[in-house]
Amino acid sequence: MSERSGRRDVDAALNSSGADVGVSIERRRAFRWLLLPAAQWVVPSAWAQASRIASARLWPAQEYTRVIFEARAPIEHQLVMLHDPDRLVLDMARIEASPELAALPSRVQPSDPFVAAIRIGNPSGGFLRVVVDLKSAVRPQVFSLPPVAEYGYRLVVDLYPVVPVDPLMAFLAREQHGDAGAAPKPASPQLPGPADAQRRGPAGAGRHGDRRITVAIDPGHGGEDPGAIGRRGTYEKNVALAISRRLKHALDSDSRLRVVLTRNADYFVPLAERVHKARRARADLLVSIHADAFSVPTARGSSVFALSEHGATSAAARWMAQRENASDLIGGVDLGIRDPVLARTLLDLSQTAQITDSLKVGRDVLEELGTHNALHKSVVEQAGFAVLKAPDIPSILVETAFISNPDEELKLRNPRQQQRFAESIAEGIQGYFSKSPPLARA
Repeated sequence: MSERSGRRDVDAALNSSGADVGVSIERRRAFRWLLLPAAQWVVPSAWAQASRIASARLWPAQEYTRVIFEARAPIEHQLVMLHDPDRLVLDMARIEASPELAALPSRVQPSDPFVAAIRIGNPSGGFLRVVVDLKSAVRPQVFSLPPVAEYGYRLVVDLYPVVPVDPLMAFLAREQHGDAGAAPKPASPQLPGPADAQRRGPAGAGRHGDRRITVAIDPGHGGEDPGAIGRRGTYEKNVALAISRRLKHALDSDSRLRVVLTRNADYFVPLAERVHKARRARADLLVSIHADAFSVPTARGSSVFALSEHGATSAAARWMAQRENASDLIGGVDLGIRDPVLARTLLDLSQTAQITDSLKVGRDVLEELGTHNALHKSVVEQAGFAVLKAPDIPSILVETAFISNPDEELKLRNPRQQQRFAESIAEGIQGYFSKSPPLARA
């Protein structure tokens, strides 16, 4: 078969698959790999037969939308971005049509910031086409994930805005919009001067009058990563988000504070990105909310963790840190993309002062949690949690209760109990800042 006749066949396949095409030279080049005879494909033996898409999922959010295709074998693919109108064309080799894939277009939500519609073409020429109609131009990222936990091989397509959202500017814009025409908040009592003023700086440098205090609340897990799952089917990611929202509402009533969430919907945020968000928002405290499980259902009680530079304070703390740090493997992170600035910061800066402050706020939060729920340990534990590694932000991880314990799972499902957890954490945070205001900033 000549290359010219092969191109005509490809053009026909492109049109028959449902895409609105006027095939350009660049587009023909992009799909030239489809012209190779089967003998020239360099693929594992697992790809020798056509595979079915076992699941197709869509996770929309304001920051990015994620599309996931899951199969029993690796998915060979080609992604092309087209303009006028903006759309993505994804061709998957040796993929059969399936009801799971056919249902994907119905999962597009009108509120999705990036995806307008999804169209699925009929298998043709050995490949299957998915067209993602976009509301605006995006910066796509596509990567593959090996099997992990209950997931098979996954092909991930992340659609990011061309101009990334700045969390601090977005927060300030929302705050200004929300304050317009609103009654002024009641004044709070003046915070006392810091007990450790010598370490923190000149007398009065951290007083409330200089600025408001920013608290970053991090609801654990999300999206592809459900976290721990209780016997009644309760997902940790949902409990963490519910308590985090209630915690934000409780802290918002304090005029000294302003609060940001690392996620406010059901989508996945990589661990390093959670730290990065808190630092970009110039947070004075990061509180990560969880409801973890243990290997035995009798484990119970609330816990608070701070970072450890050397080792975990208990076997349980080490086990929990390993579970939480596996979140990126389950949720799905493109390991080919690194943040060298953040990585260098985490490696180079000493975190002694951060850990000292984290232990202080952790003790205040743990004491308040003890008024509502049994404590798993009466002291703040330490372990190498990746989400606590902001070198300049006191950071704690709160395990509100054990979702693996049937009695505590009922508590975590109850909105009234969620509110009590949130209020206890809020009182601990407020108590800490009343005794130890943060440094002033230029």
